[in-house]
Amino acid sequence: MKGVSWRLILIILTIVISVIFFLPNTTLFNAMPDWWKRTMPDKGIVLGLDLQGGIHIVFEVEGEKAVEVALERMASSLSETFKNKNIQASAKKEGSFIVVTPNNMDVRKAVEDSFPVLTLAEGTDILKYKLKTEESKRIIDSATDQALEIIRNRIDQFGVAEPIIHRQAENEIVVQLPGVKDPKRAIDLIGMTALLEFKIVDDESPVAAEIPASILPGEEQQLLDRFKDRIPKDTEILFQREINPETGVVIKRPYLLKKETLLTGDLLTEARVNIDQRFNEPYVSITFNPAGAKIFEDITSKNVKKRLAIILDGNVYSAPVIQEKISGGNAQITGRFTIDEAKDLAIVLRAGSLPAPLKILQNVTVGPSLGRDSIEAGKLAGIIGTLLVVSFMIFYYRLSGVIADFALVLNIILLLGAMASLNATLTLPGIAGIILAIGMAVDSNVLMFERMREELRAGKTPKAAVDSGYKKAFWTIFDSHVTTLITAAVLFQFGTGPIKGFAVTLSLGVAINLFTALIGTKTVFDIILSKKEIKRLSI
Repeated sequence: MKGVSWRLILIILTIVISVIFFLPNTTLFNAMPDWWKRTMPDKGIVLGLDLQGGIHIVFEVEGEKAVEVALERMASSLSETFKNKNIQASAKKEGSFIVVTPNNMDVRKAVEDSFPVLTLAEGTDILKYKLKTEESKRIIDSATDQALEIIRNRIDQFGVAEPIIHRQAENEIVVQLPGVKDPKRAIDLIGMTALLEFKIVDDESPVAAEIPASILPGEEQQLLDRFKDRIPKDTEILFQREINPETGVVIKRPYLLKKETLLTGDLLTEARVNIDQRFNEPYVSITFNPAGAKIFEDITSKNVKKRLAIILDGNVYSAPVIQEKISGGNAQITGRFTIDEAKDLAIVLRAGSLPAPLKILQNVTVGPSLGRDSIEAGKLAGIIGTLLVVSFMIFYYRLSGVIADFALVLNIILLLGAMASLNATLTLPGIAGIILAIGMAVDSNVLMFERMREELRAGKTPKAAVDSGYKKAFWTIFDSHVTTLITAAVLFQFGTGPIKGFAVTLSLGVAINLFTALIGTKTVFDIILSKKEIKRLSI
């Protein structure tokens, strides 16, 4: 019984943990004391778009417009460059070209030095430049990434739980917002242009020392209310969202900033990721147009050793220290970034300078009544499926069938608990995956029971037949479950939205089924056979 005891404790422990995680999805959670709600999980399983209603939108990022905007800015910047270098020349955008006149060596050198991404398409009396193919593709791809970042920022502010946002095809973005009651407001909010701002961090104010270094998400308003009457009138508090890469914990870092916007993103022409050759660390290089370069030089010369906050849509993304005056319109932002963090910051910086128009290709509103109907239909299917399986197992395998039904119930409890612990999004295909898991919950037991029958016919005792049945069926069960898990992993990796929901429930159901079949039912058999000498097994 020694080996049985730890297995029994393990089963009871997993049941208790599963129930705790699933409680937020029941009405019992509201009746729990406050200390329980503060210390225990409070989210559970989240309903997907097809169950609680919401909107499904497909945006097309008009990348060609982004290329046109880039050409217009380059033409404007070239005109400024000619003026600063006292070159008698002009540059203007015509179609997909930048036309420069006149054609001479000084003009050509100025263009090639300023924009090496341009290539000469025609060079007679006038010069016609066009973007290199790889640069056009980079701008379109960058515009799509930028739009994706803007949409994420907007949706975070909108407060939608478990949104699904991802790219599809080359320049399309799919957005699913479960539970949104006002689709028009959501679409208007997503389509707004991002605002990029540069402001000085006010570290000299006495109040700045009293502001905590970090707070938890959800405590922002409490902190603002606490300091609203104490901070100077020309300052404000904004927040930076940070994620601990090791623990995954999210915090909000408050900054006391001067309200005055010193520079905006419309003067930024480029932001890209480079690698520092000395330390092999990524950094973000930014480029302003001539007007922006002059403003940026003034800002940095007057605020050496102060921090300059980079803000997008009211959220602080970085606050580097100004080490010295920066001239020429080029700057570097360093901060021990990972390559992904540097890419994200570059996307954010470009968000204010190179917005690409978004075109709605598809806009579908899913009513919550459809979601309720789906849930009820799923419940009914699950109940009917469970009853049929339970009845068949009892009819065909007698007492052993009851043990298999115990594994089925245990499987469902652990599956719901696992999904709740992961805050998984339950979709209609996910319900199908749960129902499939119900059928698979007894499949392994059927294999083992048939093996036991063969051993009993060979004249073995019930205990020996049970042990032999589990031993001989193990690898067959293990192989079939592993192949199913591989299929689920492929579905999760390459599927989107509802397909991922099905893959999650399928993979969890298969993994849990191995536990309930090989440990759960074996434990029950061992307890029954250890009580007394049983000469006949009900199977």
